[in-house]
Amino acid sequence: MSTTTVKTVDLEKIAADYKKAYENVKRRIIICGGTGCVANGSLDVRDALAKELEKAGIDVTLEVKAEENKKDETYISKSGCQGFCQMGPLLHIEPGDILYTKVKVADVPEIVERTLRHGEIIERLLYVDHKNGNCRCKGDAEIPFYHRQKRVVLANCRIEPGDVREYIARGGYFGARKAILEMKPEEVCQTAIDSGLRGRGGGGFPTGLKWKFTLASQNDKKYVICNGDEGDPGAFMDRSVMEGNPHSVIEGMMIAARAIGADEGYVYVRAEYPLAVERMRAAVKDAEAIGVLGDHLFGSDFSFRVTVMEGAGAFVCGEETALIASIEGKRGMPRPKPPFPAQSGLWGKPTVINNVETLASVPGIFYKGPEQYKAVGTEKSPGTKTFALTGHVANTGLIEVPFGTTLREIVYNIGGGVTNNAGEITNDDFKAVQIGGPSGGCLTPEMLDLPLDFDSLKSVGAMVGSGGLVVMNKQTCIVKIARFFMQFTQNESCGKCVPCREGTRQMLALLDDIIEGRADRHTLELLEETAKAVQLGSLCGLGKTAPNPVLSTLRYFREEYEAHVLKKCCPAGECKALARPEILADKCKGCTACARKCPVGAITGKIKEVHVIDADKCIKCGACKAACKFGAIIGL
Repeated sequence: MSTTTVKTVDLEKIAADYKKAYENVKRRIIICGGTGCVANGSLDVRDALAKELEKAGIDVTLEVKAEENKKDETYISKSGCQGFCQMGPLLHIEPGDILYTKVKVADVPEIVERTLRHGEIIERLLYVDHKNGNCRCKGDAEIPFYHRQKRVVLANCRIEPGDVREYIARGGYFGARKAILEMKPEEVCQTAIDSGLRGRGGGGFPTGLKWKFTLASQNDKKYVICNGDEGDPGAFMDRSVMEGNPHSVIEGMMIAARAIGADEGYVYVRAEYPLAVERMRAAVKDAEAIGVLGDHLFGSDFSFRVTVMEGAGAFVCGEETALIASIEGKRGMPRPKPPFPAQSGLWGKPTVINNVETLASVPGIFYKGPEQYKAVGTEKSPGTKTFALTGHVANTGLIEVPFGTTLREIVYNIGGGVTNNAGEITNDDFKAVQIGGPSGGCLTPEMLDLPLDFDSLKSVGAMVGSGGLVVMNKQTCIVKIARFFMQFTQNESCGKCVPCREGTRQMLALLDDIIEGRADRHTLELLEETAKAVQLGSLCGLGKTAPNPVLSTLRYFREEYEAHVLKKCCPAGECKALARPEILADKCKGCTACARKCPVGAITGKIKEVHVIDADKCIKCGACKAACKFGAIIGL
């Protein structure tokens, strides 16, 4: 009778060996390898840097190696998304906490000569804090975008995502080992419950309870699914975590599997995220190779395998049952619940589904304890939340803050303030923030001091959602914003249920009537009535939340809707059919550029005097607005 030798992984030894090898590194240069920086040429910067260092006679390595007599190496590594997308490509130098922004290949020789050889700071490559006296900031500790955050899930996004040893050296897989070797499934579930962790996919359901319900379902086969089908416009949190910290997702899945008794898991990633797919697959392969993923984990009788699967990019597949159908090879369409996936999920077996950020939060809870996790955030919404900060804000990018942080802190301190359409910071220009994407709602200036958590947002008709934050200035037409999200959800509706399929189409048509000048007061009544019917009658979360942007904007910006309908005027001047062109006297310089470009002679005025547009003559071609360098023309 043959016996199988079970190999035990020594995490302490792996961590110690890596740290010893890292002692060979004199200096580390971290190039941002997130999608945004890669698209802007960050990997070209890395290659050029390696060549320039070798040319200068400086020892350089692209991997931490345990070799003798290598004490003066410069280690060039790539990272995941470092968050400061507005300033990419990013180059971080340790020790010294030097962060260079918007780095180009042409900057590399100067970086090598001045900074790496002679220790000088290149001022022009530092971040300029326009809000605080245009001062230049050397590194994270001086940049408000970073030092006002609380980075937990994103903390490891600056390590080398392709080196599982560095993840282990930072405490990775120790939480999974504890859950597998020292805890019963019931204890794993209870620890998650004690932490207060709530699902980061939008609904905020307690993660531990979801695991407990799935554990209670009796079956010899169960599954764990990581939902990486992030489809909200303006949202890129999950993508960045998978690109920059993939092992945290795998470890979170392992702990979830231990909690429910699963031996197989799927990471479902939308195909539009090729870098996330590549790095998740590489992480699975590396975890298996080192022995922390696969059969008889840590010498136990517990086994777990992970498959990374590409989705077809349908927004509706973010819904649990539609996602399950897609993995099974069917068209991604939701089904009625109950039964819930905890009872009958993938191939009819009990299944737990958590999103990327939820799973990435799990390892820290089991490594450091639920009490430490609960020390951050609010009582009912503990922990941190990642947000994709975009729109009319000075510092766009990926941020992470404790629950309970105010919108004012995010927009004005971390985000650096609101910008106008010319990109200038004008802090009195804030109009609203759309939170939660197509499923969320608007937050107004009166809500700037509202603590952002699951319950407070629900009280004002909004939701955390996946974490998109789109900042809008006063030049934004709120009706067009509502129409944008409605068009998105209408296009993404799977068409299975009538309220969503037909209701969203009718809502979109009504919004078109409003912005094109065909609406009357009855249109607003019908729009609101239809929105409530879609919200009530739709089968899945997509349809039930699709009316949120419309209902939210109607609630807080009804006067703007009424201006479109009753006055046939777009206050923001964005709706072409309703716009009356105007030249702002305080911005016009009398340069005559607009008058010279007008094909119908609708603009009059002498040089160095304020010009005037005859709205009756204007054909709204936009030539004058394009010619004006001062942003003085509105209504086109």
